[in-house]
Amino acid sequence: ARLPEGRGLVSGLPLLWLALFFGLPFLIIARISLSEVIIGLPPYSDLLQWSSDGLLQLRVNLGNYLLLWQDNLYLDAFVNSLRVAAVSTLLCLLLGYPMALGIVRARESLRIPLLMLVILPFWTSFLIRVYAWIGILKGNGLINNLLLSLGLIDQPLRMLHTDFAVYLGMVSMFLPFVTLPLYASVERIDWALVEAAQDLYASPIRVFTQAVLPQTMPGLSVGIILTFVPAMGMFVVPDLLGGAKYMLVGNLIQQQFGSSRDWPFGAAISMGLMVLTMIGLHIYRRKGKEIQYV
Repeated sequence: ARLPEGRGLVSGLPLLWLALFFGLPFLIIARISLSEVIIGLPPYSDLLQWSSDGLLQLRVNLGNYLLLWQDNLYLDAFVNSLRVAAVSTLLCLLLGYPMALGIVRARESLRIPLLMLVILPFWTSFLIRVYAWIGILKGNGLINNLLLSLGLIDQPLRMLHTDFAVYLGMVSMFLPFVTLPLYASVERIDWALVEAAQDLYASPIRVFTQAVLPQTMPGLSVGIILTFVPAMGMFVVPDLLGGAKYMLVGNLIQQQFGSSRDWPFGAAISMGLMVLTMIGLHIYRRKGKEIQYV
């Protein structure tokens, strides 16, 4: 009789955690997105208001969501965020997969030091790492000064406030989120299947796609989710490394809740970002299952 109670407790605590720290904030943001902006504190109106004749009325404002579809600026921000998140995730996979394979295939004495090098960036503040990239990539930064001193270039290269700087910053921030789950999956690979495929004269590409990749799909899925979801809402890296031309969804939300003080519209953008992210994860989950069983 104690076993079902224990199972209920084990499953109930995570559900309670999700309800408090995801469900409740989600409802608060949804409630703010349906209100109207006002001058006051908080800067949004109540959904339930008393009329002059003493009746309680529900006043819902859908104009915040309509504005998202009517102005191309906001649609372009969603598209750009999706593009930056997808490309950053792909680059992290292209770098993280060989790193995970290399760490697993390395000598036992080198695995822990190599994993420490992957985890080491977590010990430094996120913002400090972004400013470090600014010092490296700017016109009088480390790279340009080195190239100028070696005589390889005549004038500084423009690297800061470019697509290259944004993707470099995004990859450096999220690469551990891909490498660590992939390492956990690669470590459990049954290498006998790989050797069997090689004995049957399968090409290296086919060995990877048929014997290695299916066994690492759990870690691959976790790495993609851990990278794609926060990358969709990222605003620090595009703002500091990409400059003013990089207007992503995260930057719009930060502006609405900060300088513009339009919390209802900022909440509507946040809801749109969450819906778009959930749709992307749903599509990936369906396609991932199809790929896994091919």
